[in-house]
Amino acid sequence: MQAFNTTSSAARLLLVTAYLGFISLGLPDTLIGVAWPSVRDFFGRQQSDIAWIFFGAGASYFVSGLLTGKLLKSFGIGLLLGGSSLLVAVSALSYSVAPAWGLFAACALLHGLGSGAIDAGLNHYVANHFSARHMNWLHACYGIGATLGPLIMTSMLVSLGSWRAGYAAVGSLLLLLTGLFLYTRKLWDAPGKTTAAASESEASVGTFDALKHGGVWAHMLLFGIYTGLEVTVGQWSFTLMTESRGMSKESAGMWVTIYWASIATGRVVFGFIIERLGIDLLLRLSMLATVIGTALFAANLPFSAGALALTGLGLASIYPCLMTRTPQRLGKAHAAHAIGFQVSAAMVGAAALPSACGWLAQSRGLEAVTLATIAMAVCLLLVHEALLRFDRRG
Repeated sequence: MQAFNTTSSAARLLLVTAYLGFISLGLPDTLIGVAWPSVRDFFGRQQSDIAWIFFGAGASYFVSGLLTGKLLKSFGIGLLLGGSSLLVAVSALSYSVAPAWGLFAACALLHGLGSGAIDAGLNHYVANHFSARHMNWLHACYGIGATLGPLIMTSMLVSLGSWRAGYAAVGSLLLLLTGLFLYTRKLWDAPGKTTAAASESEASVGTFDALKHGGVWAHMLLFGIYTGLEVTVGQWSFTLMTESRGMSKESAGMWVTIYWASIATGRVVFGFIIERLGIDLLLRLSMLATVIGTALFAANLPFSAGALALTGLGLASIYPCLMTRTPQRLGKAHAAHAIGFQVSAAMVGAAALPSACGWLAQSRGLEAVTLATIAMAVCLLLVHEALLRFDRRG
């Protein structure tokens, strides 16, 4: 892995920009979870209609992730970040003024296109140039953005009674980040270069060649389940706590914020200890904690909302650790394609599983969603254990 030199002022600025890039990923992603009850009532929709948002963003995110390799080659990562961030900013601002449900749902397409390119591009760059410690810290920045999203939306709902103001505030912040990405676009070239041997190795493996690797499919399945679980807990908890458990909007918004904050905090803390524990052991412990956290939240005991914090801590290291293991497990030649596949698979999970939970909530009640999250957490643990056994035999 090529070391990332942070001694020069340019390199430090680039590192800060990378952190902000991950914040910009998380910031708009979590808004709909808090805004949904208000959006649903404003447009006169049903619970299951949230699927249009998830599937719209998921489909365009999927396409964007698959095309990231070509986009990086054509435009470079700096320009790609700037343009993609602009798309996400426009989508947030468009959400804030959409007069009809069809236009509101269509904004998800822009959101997915921009976010998919940012996600795949930065993850590919970081997995090849940073340690597992830095990968956790960079993904902690996603958690920071994901934490700020519900906080901003809740504050706008409570103080102004307006979900539109929440989207407008986030869109304005993303416009500022877009300016920084465009300003630093040329700085990515020097530290982002790979060796000639690595470039030739990556070029020798085509898309379909990478798909023949069994580990690629196993990783895609893990990412799909993981993001589906993370998004389901984050997006449905507010509605569940306010409409099924009678919690106030302020308290429910606080617990959703704590959930996302625990993911960010966990990634910071685990960044300090991951080299002692090892990636695979940390993953196993994290997945076990996630199973326990989802089960406690489903039990609906006194203070069970606190189980959201445990669930967040359990989820914290999974995405960055799996991403770091990709070049190590599959090799850099396959990883160049596999990371794009993983990001696309992650978005499929993030769209399909929370959407399925919307239909489940409508037909079986909101509490049924908690049982679905337990099933996802158990599946995540079992698939990872199977992959570890495959690694040992290999």
